[in-house]
Amino acid sequence: MNSLDFKQVDVFSAKPFKGNPVAVVFGADELADEQMATFASWTNLSETTFLLKPQDPRADYRLRIFTTTQELPFAGHPTLGSCHAWLESGGVPRGDEIIQECEVGLVRIRRQGDQLAFLAPPLLRAGPVEPDLLEQVRLGLGLAAGDIIAAQWVDNGAGWLAVMLAERRQVLDLQPDYPQLTGLAVGVIAPCDPVRDATDAQFEVRAFIAGDGMPEDPATGSLNAGIAQWLLGAGLAPARYSVSQGLSMGRAGRIEVEQVGDDVWIGGSARTCIEGRLRHLQTTHQPRGDTPSSTDPRQP
Repeated sequence: MNSLDFKQVDVFSAKPFKGNPVAVVFGADELADEQMATFASWTNLSETTFLLKPQDPRADYRLRIFTTTQELPFAGHPTLGSCHAWLESGGVPRGDEIIQECEVGLVRIRRQGDQLAFLAPPLLRAGPVEPDLLEQVRLGLGLAAGDIIAAQWVDNGAGWLAVMLAERRQVLDLQPDYPQLTGLAVGVIAPCDPVRDATDAQFEVRAFIAGDGMPEDPATGSLNAGIAQWLLGAGLAPARYSVSQGLSMGRAGRIEVEQVGDDVWIGGSARTCIEGRLRHLQTTHQPRGDTPSSTDPRQP
């Protein structure tokens, strides 16, 4: 195999190049872990994904998700971007919803007009953030004592913890000391005042991943999924709300959150900005843990 189909998709913004890009590689069944990790490091995006044939018969496709430094069991904007790429390239789901298989299990995705939304997976870790760790986060964010008004673990596979500030401007003005946050995935959220902040979003969010090739994420599905479960469970947000993210990076991310019964859906726009062929990535016939199969995930 000399080349693989490739797309780069912008997620969580209706404006091209103002969301969060994800690199999507098709037909990756014969790639070894090291090859995936090498390419993900080279793209230097927050995540790169690889589409494979599903192992679970209920799934439409399987997805592996890599940052520049590690593989993730789940991530939100790669889920929507990869689903968009799969559908755009001729993928046909078995049912009304698209079912993605990844390391956390099966993830449901639905179409909402010209947007996609995924069902927030269960939290792997919730509850209060330990006092010593919270103090480390406060110092790493350059906040004064008392600026953090609430904090919670919201880890659904990416290791997120989240802190809440009182005002949107505090979030936008943050200048983190990344060495103090190394090894942590920290989300920061504050409510928006519609008059003072001149926005129709209900919350402003920033996401910091110190030590990664891209230490701030411009629009983050997994973090907002975890935060939504926290806020909705605590009665701190309405059943439907919008999040603004990425303004400090010159982006215009917009994440839509909707609670339907016990389900929490995280949605937004996705559009392909780059497509072509990936070359010079040699393949092997027996990647670890996979059974050799057709290399086209669009033909399950």
